[in-house]
Amino acid sequence: MGYVRKHLSADGLLEIVWHYLLNKKFSESEKSKFSWQDCIMSGLAIFGLKFPSLLQFENEKDEPFIARNLRKLYRIKNIPSDTCLRERLDKLSPNKLRPLFKIVFAHLQRGKVLDGYKYLNGHLLVSIDGTGQYESEKVCCKNCCIKKHQDGSVTYYHHMLGAVVVHPEKKIVIPLAPEPIVRSDGNTKNDCERNAAKRLLVDLRREHPHLKAIIVEDGLGSNYPHLSLLDSLELPYIIGVKEGDHAFLFDWIKNAKAKEHTIIRDKIIHKFRLVSDVPLSDEHFDYRVNVLEYWEEKGNGKKQHFSWVTKMPIDEQNMFAIMRAGRARWRIENETFNTLKNQGYNFEHNYGHGNEYLCSVMTMLMLLAFLIDQIQELCCSLYKKVRQKFIKMKLFERMRVFFSCAAWANWQDMYESILDPVTKPPPFGLLPQE
Repeated sequence: MGYVRKHLSADGLLEIVWHYLLNKKFSESEKSKFSWQDCIMSGLAIFGLKFPSLLQFENEKDEPFIARNLRKLYRIKNIPSDTCLRERLDKLSPNKLRPLFKIVFAHLQRGKVLDGYKYLNGHLLVSIDGTGQYESEKVCCKNCCIKKHQDGSVTYYHHMLGAVVVHPEKKIVIPLAPEPIVRSDGNTKNDCERNAAKRLLVDLRREHPHLKAIIVEDGLGSNYPHLSLLDSLELPYIIGVKEGDHAFLFDWIKNAKAKEHTIIRDKIIHKFRLVSDVPLSDEHFDYRVNVLEYWEEKGNGKKQHFSWVTKMPIDEQNMFAIMRAGRARWRIENETFNTLKNQGYNFEHNYGHGNEYLCSVMTMLMLLAFLIDQIQELCCSLYKKVRQKFIKMKLFERMRVFFSCAAWANWQDMYESILDPVTKPPPFGLLPQE
């Protein structure tokens, strides 16, 4: 009923994860009867099946069909209780899960999937941005950031810095390993996000030393320490810049020799102003950048203005593509954070806070489940057909129902039944002897 790429389907991707975790030891003491593999795969199952809470998973995990499918489709030998799951994952550093994103990404490279995302001379656009995920006035862990208020109250919170491969013409994004923003980074959001960005970018280049990538970010990244780090990592950039944050730069370009171009496409007026080799700031006068200013005016009178800095040469031939690359940054807001928060992944729900790493580990597993879903939507024609039939929320509800009412040999069989239950009805009845 649909072509399935072996390694880039749900069955193949979960097998890749399972094989990496096989007999993996993440700590010196292994006293629990529940292996790290079982705990991590259970956590991945919670987010793969979009259970709204750990409590619901706890209440349903021992139901005959669910237990059987967890063993078969997720290869979990011993399904841990929610308490055990929290205790085990709380001790697991989220950095231990980073290799899973790299391994899956490598399969995308080998499968030539990333060729369709190449842009601006064969580069991949990597959009980076932060978002909030947890906030409480009472519950905290040693890694919580702290916000002190004027009335003496305190708010504990976790943020996350995300990184996704985007393309101006594609709604499907490809998430890379996120970076938790933790207390040790500092006490303000800006300091936290900037320091997290240092770790994320260094890890990105270490894990993908030959990747041709262009970093796209908002105005928070248009500062000398961040841009010089990108230069040292040989990562070109297209980063937003605002006049309110860079008065010196904008005063300079107002009097600089500029090239201006106007293009009219589909009744939209595109105006460009190109300025080359200008100082980023008076403090870092010798650090030179190129600036692209852009104005958009639609037929209904709506106007927008954007500005970016880059080291890339800008001319009439590539200015439109650079503008589109800069605006593609919003894919991390619309197709990533919005999806995680509002379309079934329950990003802002507290699945368990713990005392050390639990909150960040749960976030890593949620992003890994999201990555698997995105790859299926890119590469699995069967999953694409299912997605065409159901919006995300409805599909996730249907998946949980089918997962709980029949024994499945593989994900392909379940998707085929979800797609056309009349032609291929679910195998209701007794559990098979396995």
